[in-house]
Amino acid sequence: MSTLPAIPRQNVGLFPSINAPSSFTSQAKKTYRVFIKGKDPIRIPSWHEKLSKFSKSEIAAYRNSHKHNICIDMLSDGYHKSFSELFTLIQKWNASREAAGPGSAIWHQKSLEEQPDKLDQLQHFLTRAEEAQRAGQLEERYKNQLSLALYFKSAEDKWLSDHFFESCLSTAKLIKVDGGKREAEAHSNMGRVHSEHGQLEKAAEHYEAFHHLTLGRAWKDETGRSYKSQACESLWRIYTLLADKMLENKEHEQAIKTLIKAFEMARETGDKKIEGEAAYRVGAAYNSSGDPETAITYLEMSMQIFTELGDKDGIGKTCQALAKAYESQGNIEETMKYLEQFVAVAESSEHSESLLEACMSLGEISNMRGQYERGFEYFEKAYDISKKLKDLKQIQKAQVYIGISKAHIMMATFSSHIKAGGRVNTESLLAWKDN
Repeated sequence: MSTLPAIPRQNVGLFPSINAPSSFTSQAKKTYRVFIKGKDPIRIPSWHEKLSKFSKSEIAAYRNSHKHNICIDMLSDGYHKSFSELFTLIQKWNASREAAGPGSAIWHQKSLEEQPDKLDQLQHFLTRAEEAQRAGQLEERYKNQLSLALYFKSAEDKWLSDHFFESCLSTAKLIKVDGGKREAEAHSNMGRVHSEHGQLEKAAEHYEAFHHLTLGRAWKDETGRSYKSQACESLWRIYTLLADKMLENKEHEQAIKTLIKAFEMARETGDKKIEGEAAYRVGAAYNSSGDPETAITYLEMSMQIFTELGDKDGIGKTCQALAKAYESQGNIEETMKYLEQFVAVAESSEHSESLLEACMSLGEISNMRGQYERGFEYFEKAYDISKKLKDLKQIQKAQVYIGISKAHIMMATFSSHIKAGGRVNTESLLAWKDN
């Protein structure tokens, strides 16, 4: 029996050799055709063909962050100033966050880099502003900066708004063809920015520049209000706030000067209510500084304006201030007159606190003048009001004054019996004492 020749054994692995050319790789680069019965074959491109259609920049755009892509776009399009400003703003926010530290409000906010919509707005308007600057169109540059300032007016983005309002002012100063209108607007906006931060002196400087630029101009805003009126009202408000700080620091002389400036601005606004309020503030300041005569001059102006307007609140507080001024002069008749008017106004306007104060003042003056019955009436009214207000301190105060008035009334009766003398009066006094 013949034997078959031996076949040499071959080592065959489960997977193809790494070094061997892959049949799949070569096939993957080819185009596949899918045959469907009754139809022409459909050509399906391979993954390699799909990938080859995208450029390196498109692939990078997909992989990179939104901020990174925006910065690349700015630089590739030649907007180097816009890129620099955007990058500086991002760094500024990050530095503020680090300075505030964990636990602060800013620490929990999203960074500018994480807000694509805001980055898009910045890219759009910054590049348009830079383009306008290159073309020498400063008004267009101003408009784009203003758009950004207005877009970022929310509380968390206010720092951005402030930044662009400041940029607006820098650009507006270069515009010479509009007679200073854009510069006036920019000073007004910067005045408001500093005012919101409590920087009243800086706010006053900007509003003064705003006012100066509006003199002799008929500029109006979209509501039809003149720029000059706006400037005057802003200065009245800022001067009044500055004066309040001076009064807190006992700087009465400087405060009065500042309030007079506020009054002059108020008169220029054309708003009688503001003018009446400003006159009242000057009068009250003169009164507190020990000059009731000058105080009365301004307070009477205020009273006339508030009366014409029918402003009960204004009339009430001015009556009270006039009563104090006349009391300082020792003119009790005028003091009583204005206090009684103050009571009437407070009753009609249902201002319980003011009415309580007026009744207590009238009661005290009545007692001082020996009009105890009248004083008792006012103190009793004050007591009823304080009970409605549930003000324990005022209730107790009114009770004490009622007791004093009652005592004075009884003392007057007692004295009259003593002076009259005789058996009948003596018996009346003894009966009263027994009771």
